[in-house]
Amino acid sequence: MKYRYILIVAIIGVLGFATWLFLQNKPAEDLYTSTVVETEIEKSVEYLYGIPVDSFEVVQGVIGRNELLGNLLNKYGVTQQQIYQITRLPRDQFDTRRIKAGNHYALFMSGEEAQYFVYEKDQVNYAVVHLEDSIHVESGEKQVTVKSEEYGGVIESSLWEAFRDAGQNPMLAVELSEIYAWSIDFFGLQEGDRFKVLYDESFVDSNSVGISKIHAAWFYHAGHEFWAIPFEQDSVVSYFDENGNSLRKAFLKAPLSYSRISSGFSESRLHPILKIRRPHHGVDYCAPTGTPVYAVGDGQIIEKGYQKNGGGNYLKIKHNGVYTTVYMHLHGFAKGISRGSFVRQGEVIGYVGSTGLSTGPHLDFRFFMNGKAVNPLTVESPPVEPIHEENQADFAIAKNSWMAALNDLPIPNAILAKNP
Repeated sequence: MKYRYILIVAIIGVLGFATWLFLQNKPAEDLYTSTVVETEIEKSVEYLYGIPVDSFEVVQGVIGRNELLGNLLNKYGVTQQQIYQITRLPRDQFDTRRIKAGNHYALFMSGEEAQYFVYEKDQVNYAVVHLEDSIHVESGEKQVTVKSEEYGGVIESSLWEAFRDAGQNPMLAVELSEIYAWSIDFFGLQEGDRFKVLYDESFVDSNSVGISKIHAAWFYHAGHEFWAIPFEQDSVVSYFDENGNSLRKAFLKAPLSYSRISSGFSESRLHPILKIRRPHHGVDYCAPTGTPVYAVGDGQIIEKGYQKNGGGNYLKIKHNGVYTTVYMHLHGFAKGISRGSFVRQGEVIGYVGSTGLSTGPHLDFRFFMNGKAVNPLTVESPPVEPIHEENQADFAIAKNSWMAALNDLPIPNAILAKNP
């Protein structure tokens, strides 16, 4: 028993000594009882047009007026052979003939050699021309952020200025004028007219690139309310009023956008050149030379030419068996416009000019009903197809939702105080 006890003590002693020796030779980091995981922190890489910026010197600029692409690229070491190959790239991807002054570009330089040339086609789309090996091109798009916005305001002078003066995107005026083109005469807006609009606006790098959608709108003009409620019918989204009637009518309210009326419909007007009084069976819209003129409705061109008695270059469109319109003093005609051709509502048919007996550039627009001249500003245009009976219930739900949202949208008190 004694010897067994001595043997056990000896064994424990040996094991303890061995453990001590092992620990003396064990690396310090291995003594931890928990596992340490090392995480490699990758260096963040900045990209521009999908290209790592830190690998290159980036030269950015704006295409100058009358600047040739070849001259620009030559300054950065791009050879004539490379430039020739660039001109041979697919035109649907990069058309060197459509390089525009004022558009942005970037060159990615590696030493004295350009590796990439980037051309911004517009605020969203760009083309990346690879120069490093074989010449080829890739198309890209900047990230677009869409924000839902709302605004209510009061007219003091014009719809455009109402948005601009409030710091809102004035392109909203263009969008609203297109929606209400058949219902509201935007040349006849009055001080105190009011509006509300719910819309989406698109941004790239915090810069607005346009109004992407008008959700719904309300206008108070000449003592009447005009609602614009979106609804999809026959696979097409259109705008309707609160009664389910389409805002799209047979005729536009005006044949051009944003100008002013210099002379109205009259049975006795003093002619500015002839200095005699005679009927003026039309409306004169003052606008710069070259301003597009639109057909107010679908129809066939039955006359095109030059009126020696004062009308200058003119067009006459027959819309149906009842209505005909005339456009006078045109600077010129749109491409493809000829006698007998058919045009669609909103199609460009000519351009504002000052031909014939005219004191300055303007459009003399005339409207005939059953061959008799009528005041274009007072013509009540019939609407196109309203909400179908089978869609009435769904439309009522959409209408109530949008009208409630617009009713909840206030017009700023500061604006109302100026226009009680």
